[in-house]
Amino acid sequence: MIGVFLVDDHEVVRRGVAHLLEADPELEVVGEAGTAAQAMARIPALRPDVAVLDVRLPDGNGVELCRDLRSRLPGLHCLMLTSFTDEQAMLDAILAGAGGYVIKDIDGVRLVSAVRDVGSGLSLLDNRAAAALMAKLRADVAADGPLAGLSDRERELLGFISDGLTNRQIAARMNLAEKTVKNYVSRLLTKLGMQRRTQAAVLATRLRGQRR
Repeated sequence: MIGVFLVDDHEVVRRGVAHLLEADPELEVVGEAGTAAQAMARIPALRPDVAVLDVRLPDGNGVELCRDLRSRLPGLHCLMLTSFTDEQAMLDAILAGAGGYVIKDIDGVRLVSAVRDVGSGLSLLDNRAAAALMAKLRADVAADGPLAGLSDRERELLGFISDGLTNRQIAARMNLAEKTVKNYVSRLLTKLGMQRRTQAAVLATRLRGQRR
């Protein structure tokens, strides 16, 4: 049996979702709340397996609630159920540890399946949520342009090159041996398709200018 807790500020929505879920013999709605504060007070006491959370709540949002709940109850699975295909909210929800993000016009059979899947530890996004998230990730990669393939460490190195630092100075900043920095610079230039560090410095300076 999978225990489910519902969080939505609309009582009609909570009743409708509870009716759908309780038609499944493996699901039991153990409680509900209309606000984030109520949820934070009731969920730790009731210990459900799954919390179904609306993204927008009168006293907060479901993403922050998801993060707070999972920090207190790591075994709790969260499914976001919302009317909004907000890309940033989807990304934030996933980073907050949500197991799934579905839109409220999902049909009843799929919602029941989503709750069961998330309750079993699976991760899922409905088709629109997945498409919006992929579009967001692609846009972020495009915005990075030629730097898209660089690691955080390589971006840091490129910044130092752009500032005109020598390998010895970079080594001191990055706590590395000078020879290691030399190898890192060679690999960075290869990734950027360049032969000289001045080319990389010019590129970094140009990109900085575009982002201002």
